[in-house]
Amino acid sequence: MEVLGVDEVYIDRMSGKTTQRPELQKMMEYVRLGDTVVVESISRFARNTRDLLELIERLSAKGVEFVSQKEAIDTATPTGKFMLTVFGAVAELEREYILQRQKEGIALAKTSGVYKGRKPLQRPEFQSVVAKWHRGEITAVEAMKRLNMSSSTFYRRVKEVSGCSGH
Repeated sequence: MEVLGVDEVYIDRMSGKTTQRPELQKMMEYVRLGDTVVVESISRFARNTRDLLELIERLSAKGVEFVSQKEAIDTATPTGKFMLTVFGAVAELEREYILQRQKEGIALAKTSGVYKGRKPLQRPEFQSVVAKWHRGEITAVEAMKRLNMSSSTFYRRVKEVSGCSGH
């Protein structure tokens, strides 16, 4: 980035699948007429064509150009604008394929008994809190708060442990 003469560097450590990233938001607020946003790759900037084009439109409205190093795209040129749209669509398609393969892999693992999902959190205080609730010392809402559980999780666990659905 120093070789390119970049003044500001913004690095998000979270997924590019959302535009609600703190550093991206800071950068979008900071840029101004005549600036150029340089990214390593389109896939790191946005994960779907709609978000990509919306971000580029916001940059264009401010008079800001966009350059992606990996794909060699520069929106200062008509060809760059066209290529941006094509690469954005390809990046989105690739992400969809990855998600589809992930779902298929999980389904296959479930059928073969390898994947069982997330293990339930063990709460050592569960029995004592439920006992207080059964005795009427605390309300169900209070028990849920103490255990940091949603009502559905609380009642399901009570049913699993005691074989009954409530009081």
